[in-house]
Amino acid sequence: MSRKQKRITAGIIKGIIFTLVCLFFIAPYLWMVLISLKPRVDIFEPGKFIFTPTLQNYDNIIKNAHILDYFKNSVIVSVISTAISLVIGSFAAYGFARFHWKNRENTAFMVLSQRMLPSMAIVIPYFLMAMAGRLLDTKIILIICYLLFNIPFTILMMRGFFEDIPVEIEDAGKIDGCSGFQVLKELVLPLSLPGLTATAIFCLINSWNEFVFANFLTSVRAKTVPTSVMLFLSVSGTKWGEMAATGVLSSLPVIIFGIAVQKYMIRGLTFGAVKG
Repeated sequence: MSRKQKRITAGIIKGIIFTLVCLFFIAPYLWMVLISLKPRVDIFEPGKFIFTPTLQNYDNIIKNAHILDYFKNSVIVSVISTAISLVIGSFAAYGFARFHWKNRENTAFMVLSQRMLPSMAIVIPYFLMAMAGRLLDTKIILIICYLLFNIPFTILMMRGFFEDIPVEIEDAGKIDGCSGFQVLKELVLPLSLPGLTATAIFCLINSWNEFVFANFLTSVRAKTVPTSVMLFLSVSGTKWGEMAATGVLSSLPVIIFGIAVQKYMIRGLTFGAVKG
């Protein structure tokens, strides 16, 4: 066998292996899509792959479960929490990257440790504080909770990008008469745009997918899409078709968004703003 044939054979084998791995990981999602398209009588026959597809489950969750209202809540909470996190987190990250003070690294670790806290460990204190502040079942309490893990994540991501920008660029801006804020606005932030984009994408996805806070701190008015799957659990049984349809609709925007911004995520994670 020639060297060229060996390369072709190795490429085919690698392609088959990668295809099988991908199918293994997306099989649960494909199974959920399959269940969402099955009539109710066919859902309890897992081995039945030949059936007449129906959109009845999707029609039920839109008309009866008001899933579109939950989509609206998710969009509002995710976008606002991401925007606030980028503003506050970017300023804080710039401070950690450029200014030196006593116990700076210890302070940075304390801030980042908030990201390590499991949601279940702090949801009860948040519930009590929200109840005392009359914020239960409001979008405000969800935005506050999401800032808890989005801001530390923003600081973690953006600090590295700011540190990659040579200080000489900022010094040149100050020599030209720019103030500290103008240097940050006109020079630093444009250079760190790939990092800002990647950070915004991850914050948005994290906020959209969050379940624990949204499930325990909301009930009707501020309920988000991921928590709406709980509507189909009852003492009389589980509505698997509607639950699967809700899962498909809740994950579909994230999948489409992830595919659309894939190149920006890769660029933001692998391409530093300026290499010194």
